[in-house]
Amino acid sequence: MPGHDSIDVAYEDDDIIVVNKQAGKKTHPNLKTEDDSLMNDVENYLQNAHPYMVHRIDMETSGLVLIAKTPYLVPILNRQLSSKTLHRQYLAVVKLNLPISDSGTIDLPIGQDPTDVRKRMVTENGLNAITEYEVIKKNNDFALLKLNLQTGRTHQLRVHLSHMGWPIVNDPLYNSDPKHGKLLLFADKLTFEEPFTGNSKIIKAKLSKDMYNLICAYFKQPKSSSNPDN
Repeated sequence: MPGHDSIDVAYEDDDIIVVNKQAGKKTHPNLKTEDDSLMNDVENYLQNAHPYMVHRIDMETSGLVLIAKTPYLVPILNRQLSSKTLHRQYLAVVKLNLPISDSGTIDLPIGQDPTDVRKRMVTENGLNAITEYEVIKKNNDFALLKLNLQTGRTHQLRVHLSHMGWPIVNDPLYNSDPKHGKLLLFADKLTFEEPFTGNSKIIKAKLSKDMYNLICAYFKQPKSSSNPDN
């Protein structure tokens, strides 16, 4: 089918496919008339099979998305999400408007922002939300964080980090600074159990070239011919 983007396949077998989504692309269509989402592209790639979404990431976020090739795998993988057997890790570059510890846990409930239907916020009456973070490197102005989700609320990482005074660079909703490129939030690692063997599977993705170069620029390190293995 013409008009569909090629996909970056990080892993594929007979049952699942893991795709490295580019920033700015929806995970799935919101309307029947939309045909430019990641799921549309994967369906075009599979040709004789239909993709079934297991989880999603924000349109502005890049990185790994796990997709089932058969519908009976979806509840199996969803149970892994609920039990944290299916685990998602992210990298983010944040602006340090406030000091940050080397590691920590953000345990703050998240709910709808009453002033903007697009946004979420930390609110006492919100849903339970827990984010673990670790500083990989930092300078006076920015930090590169490794992030692990213990819950999966909408915009959780973006809301938590902004609330703590560490908004993600180029976040159009939760960072008031001028934007100079794509949101620097990347889903770089997926861990799950293979549905039929129970074996643990770890899928890692390398940063896109432009995001890798931006990280180098923020931390003023020389660019190498290959990305670091996270």
